[in-house]
Amino acid sequence: MVRGVYIHIPFCHQICNYCDFNKVYFRNQPVDEYIEAVGKEIAMALNRSPEQFSNIETIYLGGGTPTALSPSQLERLLELIGGHLTTDVMEFTAEANPDELTIEKLKVLKNGGVNRLSLGVQSFDEQLLRRLGRTHTIDQVYRSIDDAFKAGFENISIDLMYGLPGQSDGQWEDTLEKALALNLPHYSAYSLIVEPKTVFYIQYMRGKLHLPEEETEAKMYEMLMDKMEMNGLHQYEISNFAKDGYQSIHNKIYWDNDEYAGFGAGAHGYIKGIRYSNHGPIKKYLQAVNMGQLPILHQHEVTLMEKCEEEMFLGLRKNEGVSFERFEQKMGFSMKEKYGGIISELVNEGLLTEDEGRIRLTKKGRFLGNEVFRQFLLCE
Repeated sequence: MVRGVYIHIPFCHQICNYCDFNKVYFRNQPVDEYIEAVGKEIAMALNRSPEQFSNIETIYLGGGTPTALSPSQLERLLELIGGHLTTDVMEFTAEANPDELTIEKLKVLKNGGVNRLSLGVQSFDEQLLRRLGRTHTIDQVYRSIDDAFKAGFENISIDLMYGLPGQSDGQWEDTLEKALALNLPHYSAYSLIVEPKTVFYIQYMRGKLHLPEEETEAKMYEMLMDKMEMNGLHQYEISNFAKDGYQSIHNKIYWDNDEYAGFGAGAHGYIKGIRYSNHGPIKKYLQAVNMGQLPILHQHEVTLMEKCEEEMFLGLRKNEGVSFERFEQKMGFSMKEKYGGIISELVNEGLLTEDEGRIRLTKKGRFLGNEVFRQFLLCE
């Protein structure tokens, strides 16, 4: 049963230097046709399996940048979504850029059922913003958040980044203090990963991208955890912090390894044990939908082995960890039967703790999360 719906809007007015998501420049793109195609894709999926969408809990508009759309385009998109899916869900999130989030767009989002905003702030340092290829200013961050509150939004999250080229721990501390002064209910903070097919990757391969040392990045992460906790924001996942009652329900669906649908060019989904991805290029996506076909490029039936691995490395991202009981209910055998030796070894190394019927990362384990996750991919 699908718990969440992700809808991808691939259009951007500016391509950031670190971004490897499926995206295109807004100019000269068939944006209106794309919006109609998303509505058609949703309708086709519901016609094929209406029972799968009878109890969705979340909708998430991601990108790209949904707020790259004009107010009228946003309104049409939300009209199509509401015409096919119930928007009376627990959480309806829209990603937004501070320099694009106008009062008019905020009203459209609110009237369309959106009840949560995720703003791509990344840094409160103007120089670093330019380095990242971001187009907003710090003043626009403050203005957009103030406007969002005035429009009636309470559930607001901002994304931050650390481990950036030329970033010092002092700059990171300043960003954290300014972000926390906003007293928002949710923050996400990610270390930079240099992905292929990005501007940063090209610079890195040419020796022109100078990143902080691992020790400095670790110090930044520790600073992040400490300052969030001091300000009443509890870490519930490796990169996410929230006040009580404001955890991201949609993202938790991914970490719970539960099923979700993905609509739009390049979107991914996981339904009935099958992971799938849509055509990424806009033209190919439109061709498929306009021919009355679901625009799926790849499908993969997840094996039991893969399901076990995913349950572990996704679940361990959460501070609550992985439940022995839930694992056995989903897999048909016990976690100890499959991973007992690995769990004992990682507990002895101080990377995992076992208590209250579950395993979870220790604070030390959070710093070495990828090393821990890798252990559960090596067990046959």
